[in-house]
Amino acid sequence: MDIIWRDTSSASLYEEARLARVFNSRRRDQHPSAIVRAREESDLVEAVQLSCKLNMRVTVRSGGHSFPGWSLRDSSLLIDLGDYREVENWGWACERVRAVDVVTADVSLVRCSAEKNTDLFWAARGAGPYFPGIATRFLVQLLPAPKVFRSSGYIYPKNKYTEAFNWILALTPAFDKDTEIVAVCRYPEGIEEICFTVYFIAMKDSVDAAWGALLPAQQTRPEGTVREWFCREDSLEQEYANEVSAYPGDRRWVVDNAFIENEADVAAVLEQVCMSLPDRRFVVLWYPLAPQSRRRLSDMAFSLQSDHYVGTYAIYESESDDERCRSWIQDTAEKLEPFRVGSFSGEADFQARVVKCWGDKEFARLTQVRQRWDPEERFCGPLEGVDA
Repeated sequence: MDIIWRDTSSASLYEEARLARVFNSRRRDQHPSAIVRAREESDLVEAVQLSCKLNMRVTVRSGGHSFPGWSLRDSSLLIDLGDYREVENWGWACERVRAVDVVTADVSLVRCSAEKNTDLFWAARGAGPYFPGIATRFLVQLLPAPKVFRSSGYIYPKNKYTEAFNWILALTPAFDKDTEIVAVCRYPEGIEEICFTVYFIAMKDSVDAAWGALLPAQQTRPEGTVREWFCREDSLEQEYANEVSAYPGDRRWVVDNAFIENEADVAAVLEQVCMSLPDRRFVVLWYPLAPQSRRRLSDMAFSLQSDHYVGTYAIYESESDDERCRSWIQDTAEKLEPFRVGSFSGEADFQARVVKCWGDKEFARLTQVRQRWDPEERFCGPLEGVDA
């Protein structure tokens, strides 16, 4: 087991391990007592045993989808899964998880599923930072991989915001189910004004099928785009590259998000936010979830959804801009609050404020699961002061 101690390892080695894969440059000044770089399942078991022996709390750095940096906690044992390669297939759709292998707080290695350790399996699908263990393997139901990726995009100037937003709102509920749609308000590269951009990516088995899926948007789009493209060749690799380019890892981040109530006039609700972007460091994202959001969720910890997911982001370089960026994100959060039914834990910052990421009944149950599987609170929750 590769372990780096704060007191005895070289300062440069410790600092590199402490901040490894913490992509938000606005990092917490928190220092684990030791960092375990796990490479196999036995390392995870041994690490939890060590935490029990030394009476240390545990934090886990897994995929790194934590803007506030939940894994950085003073005097803790940080288990970093960045070198953990025992993954054969993966996915993020928690409803397709069929079983999970978990190292628990009492150093047991258990499998949870719909038939065994059912409460832990329930929590594994949506608990996020409240999960009372370390998942070592996921067994997931796979889907056929699409053979063809094609994308379309329509960039509208801000004076076309309402028309373009109402167009995509009307289009999405009955749109092709294999096509992902997202809208973004930002200052695009090379354009000196706020724009409203709608992206489509069709994932199909043939070019003809992708063309047919994207055609209704092309035929009904409002006039007046600044730029547009239709059925352009794309790939999963290119989409990842686009994400890296749009959201670089060497920046400071302040974020917030909201599930907006279904009945809201979401174009009007977001207009005051989208049209107030101070400069190109700020981004607002709208992700339509209907009609899937209208169906009943599986019995799992993930329990909040709506037709509209909204993310607000400040992405910048200098610490001197912290207060300004934080203030804008907080102001937008207050504007959205009357229409918010909840938030997604993966983009929630509990340092700024505590938000509702689970249904009331589900959070009460999650608290019970944590108390059963981790009665001594070996595993840290999101942040000090707000842990369950």
